[in-house]
Amino acid sequence: MLLFVFSKKGGEIRNNIDIRVAILESKLKHYEIAKELGIHEFAFSRKLRYELPEEEKQKILKTIKKLQNNN
Repeated sequence: MLLFVFSKKGGEIRNNIDIRVAILESKLKHYEIAKELGIHEFAFSRKLRYELPEEEKQKILKTIKKLQNNN
């Protein structure tokens, strides 16, 4: 699958593409994932601006899979 993610200002976003793709495929909302992680949705969106450490990425991806299986 080819995916281009652009910011509102028109620049291409390359950070955390694996998480962004997982969110799109799961059809979950950022606030649903953030709630499960125990953080505010704005904090979650800000986290995705910069490349996350692999450990944190895996935690988020596991959360997405968990929520996806519950639906």
